[in-house]
Amino acid sequence: RSASSSGETSPSAFTRPSDRQRERVRQRERDTERKEGRLRSGLSFGCFFFLSENKMALRGPVLRLLRTQLSHLCQQSRAQSVAVLGAPFSRGQKRRGVEHGPKVIRDAGLLERLSGLDYSVHDFGDLSFHHLEKDEPYMDVKFPRSVGSANKMLSGAVSRAVGAGHTLVMLGGDHSLAIGSVSGHAQQCPDLCVIWVDAHADVNTPMTSPSGNLHGQPVAFMLKELQDKMPDIPGFSWVKPFLSSRDLVYIGLRDVDPGEHHILKNLGIQYFTMRDIDRLGIQRVMEVTFDHLLSRKQRPIHLSFDIDAFDPSLAPATGTPVNGGLTYREGIYITEEIHNTGLLSAMDLVEVNPVLGANREAVEATASLAVDVIASSLGQTREGAHPCIDEIPPVKDDTEQLRL
Repeated sequence: RSASSSGETSPSAFTRPSDRQRERVRQRERDTERKEGRLRSGLSFGCFFFLSENKMALRGPVLRLLRTQLSHLCQQSRAQSVAVLGAPFSRGQKRRGVEHGPKVIRDAGLLERLSGLDYSVHDFGDLSFHHLEKDEPYMDVKFPRSVGSANKMLSGAVSRAVGAGHTLVMLGGDHSLAIGSVSGHAQQCPDLCVIWVDAHADVNTPMTSPSGNLHGQPVAFMLKELQDKMPDIPGFSWVKPFLSSRDLVYIGLRDVDPGEHHILKNLGIQYFTMRDIDRLGIQRVMEVTFDHLLSRKQRPIHLSFDIDAFDPSLAPATGTPVNGGLTYREGIYITEEIHNTGLLSAMDLVEVNPVLGANREAVEATASLAVDVIASSLGQTREGAHPCIDEIPPVKDDTEQLRL
């Protein structure tokens, strides 16, 4: 560095030993500052770019090490506060009962589990939605005004919670609620990216949807690239597309409609079917996911997790189960890795329907799985969530006890 404004001589002009010693001390301090700066800014903003530029050179342990370092840095700056918000809503699809999802997930011990992870947990309760008596279909879209109104209310609630500094957990309800959840999050974090874990792509437009159910269409309302494909649906005048197709990744697909398949391919959306997971392994899937979403820059992650992403043998109490889904280990690995980025800002857990469980055990298994997904997204690990211990306490030399 050049000489300071106080008139200090440049390093090259020092000749006396004491001056050299002082300069060496200063140099070490500058080196330390530079190293800390590189660690914080380099890992925070450069490592994913570097990894993306050197995909063939860096794999496995190096990639995981860099992500672990990044995780620690990000987690230091994030508030340890979680807001839980229930959205008991079912009109995005035809099966009643999914509106009871928030209650059964709470009853399965969600708040206690999150409190055990040393979070400050704020339960904002459930939103109270107004169901319209007359809500006729529009272009075969079912309950458009009810769904639009509910999502508008949810969007405002999510925006306020995220704006207050909480990591938000939204409990559905059906997956049409993601329109409000993600858009509310985007109001506070316009550069967010979305990881959509689901058996279904949920990207039908009203023109391509076979059923007209809005829980199969939420992503279409978000994508900028589909703006000219979306008609003016009653109840949705407040929604403006806010998400680019490159900022979205699907994981777990195995039931995609023809129109959705065309959209995925035509827009170049990154997605992983269950066949891809079988072929690549879940570790590689997550590496590619983060490389795709975070290599340009780091930004908040919105995780939208439909419980039907799991195999029906694990999550039977849901409305549209599809065989051949995620195993427990695959699903939890996804959420653990998302937590390890330190970038999770909000998440949805949707489509738990206790009415559709064949028995009490099926309902409890599905609700318990939902709690595991949320907890692992927020730091619960399979090796156990333990407080940090720097060293094992030494044995005390209690001479009085020895004498006795």
